[in-house]
Amino acid sequence: MSTNKPLQDTITSLPANKEHHDQICYLTGEEAPVNPMDMALQNHIAKLTGGISPASVNLAWADWAMHLATTPGKQMELVGLLQKQAAEWPAFMRAATLSPNAATPATSTAEAIKYSVPASTSDTRFSHTGWTQWPFNAMSKAFLQTQDFWNTATTGIRGVTAHHEDVVNFMARQLLDMSSPSNIPWINPEVLEATQQSGGKNILSGFTHWLEDVGVSLPTNEDKENDEEQAPFKPGRDVAVTPGKVVFRNHLIELIQYSPQTPKVYAEPIFIVPSWIMKYYILDLSPHNSMVRFLVEQGHTVFMISWRNPGRDDRDLGMDDYLDSGLFAALKEVHSICKKPLHAVGYCLGGTLLAIGAAAMAGQKIHGEKPFASMVSSITLLAAQTDFSEPGELGLFIDESQLAMLDALMWKQGYLDGKQMAGSFQLLNSRDLIWSKIMRDYQLGLRNKPNDLMSWNADTTRMPYRMHSEYLKHLFLHNDLAKGHYEVHQHAVALKDIQIPMFVVGTVKDHVSPWRSVYKIHVLTDTSIDFVLASGGHNAGIVSEPGHAHRSYQFMPSKGHGASYEDPDVWLKEAKTEQGSWWTYWQQWLARHSSATQIKALQPRNDADLGAAPGQYIFET
Repeated sequence: MSTNKPLQDTITSLPANKEHHDQICYLTGEEAPVNPMDMALQNHIAKLTGGISPASVNLAWADWAMHLATTPGKQMELVGLLQKQAAEWPAFMRAATLSPNAATPATSTAEAIKYSVPASTSDTRFSHTGWTQWPFNAMSKAFLQTQDFWNTATTGIRGVTAHHEDVVNFMARQLLDMSSPSNIPWINPEVLEATQQSGGKNILSGFTHWLEDVGVSLPTNEDKENDEEQAPFKPGRDVAVTPGKVVFRNHLIELIQYSPQTPKVYAEPIFIVPSWIMKYYILDLSPHNSMVRFLVEQGHTVFMISWRNPGRDDRDLGMDDYLDSGLFAALKEVHSICKKPLHAVGYCLGGTLLAIGAAAMAGQKIHGEKPFASMVSSITLLAAQTDFSEPGELGLFIDESQLAMLDALMWKQGYLDGKQMAGSFQLLNSRDLIWSKIMRDYQLGLRNKPNDLMSWNADTTRMPYRMHSEYLKHLFLHNDLAKGHYEVHQHAVALKDIQIPMFVVGTVKDHVSPWRSVYKIHVLTDTSIDFVLASGGHNAGIVSEPGHAHRSYQFMPSKGHGASYEDPDVWLKEAKTEQGSWWTYWQQWLARHSSATQIKALQPRNDADLGAAPGQYIFET
């Protein structure tokens, strides 16, 4: 009988001691024993599927198919849609195949516009004028009709669970996007035109780009001349260059204090907790778009956490470790240096951690600490969720079966690799991040000029096994924080214990932290909240420096403590729109919540001797 050697290798390499064996299943109220052979098999499957659970996918499709089979009304709706789509073709063919000489302005031109141009302005795959010409207009129309049919077929079926409906609809979109005629170079008029005009150079350039992306280097004289220009933005040289010093370091974080840029500063420092899913310098990119530089130039003393990139030995670091050795350790250090209550700022997952820690401190669930109000004077949450009941398309990957598969994927290596996380985010927005890139880079032979945000995005980090499991299970899956069940050191915490002012930012196009989900902080707390909705997405919406073109934000000043709740859609209608960067509005808010009298600028201390910013941990890959 043949054996599966990779599977055997996985079994024998799994941690065997009881402590690690018990941690295969993190706590769910009581420990559930897991056979290492089960974990080994699931690890093998996870590698083949990229961490996607086949059981979860099959259950979703089965749920959809069985309920569709018992809903004749929905079936008749789909039949009616097919009939309507078929009825459009005679008029479409008449308009689409008419030559320009035979067309009359009153009929053919109008019909050509009606039947050839996609209705969705956000779908740019068929925006090239070549798609309005025969036979490409027929291809695009057939595809868009198919897309419309499957969108209707996978939504609104009575009895299908909401999660399964989302999974089926998402998978149908992914499969259709793969088969889009815009992805096929020999039937894409934009690619055909570029090939004709360049004499095929676009294909050669595209092939060169593909070789570069898979790690094959083909240097040319032109490449050598532009080598310095094309080099990625490097921390400490091009990005993360705001002057400062590392004033504290432990096994998990470095704490950076930035050098003041003004003779006097606000008494209350700003303490920033970035997400450890990403490197911290998203908030200290190039000098012109660095949030840190903006703040110090406005007279603020700024501290920033730089998270260490965990490895295999850090597999057992959990959420409590990130609180104790990360948030709380840095908070104590900042307070000991400045001796003043601080403005705490959290971005993405760092904001969620800040909210958890603030709730624990405010509710006196952390013993031996000073009163919370004497340490923190305000909280700012940037694209950070505290209620995960509507997490957007990230929720597609969150159910019991999927988390078990992710656990198995992480278990042998002890962490979730940054490339594995990046693949999931690309899948969520595959039309722009995968298929549009393939067409532009490989078919048209073009390359986007490197920028600081692109280089930062490629500088991936890892997630420790235990922390990632706890985070997904207790926040995304069970929504424990919003329900009041989240525990810090075995004590449940509640966000309503936070009584200090809050400034909360959501972004319009955020696929990671949808703004309506971020807005739910209004329901969970009983304090003054100023909410701002910025243009852009999860990253570009936050990195929105003054002077950046086409930036805007919506805001409505807080009505104060005890104000009645407003639905997010009502808020959206009533909020004022302002052109420009929300940073200036936020800085004014920080100034209002700071002492009126400024103090002499506080320089980073010299006794730490831990090196200059950006520190050491930022370079760990």
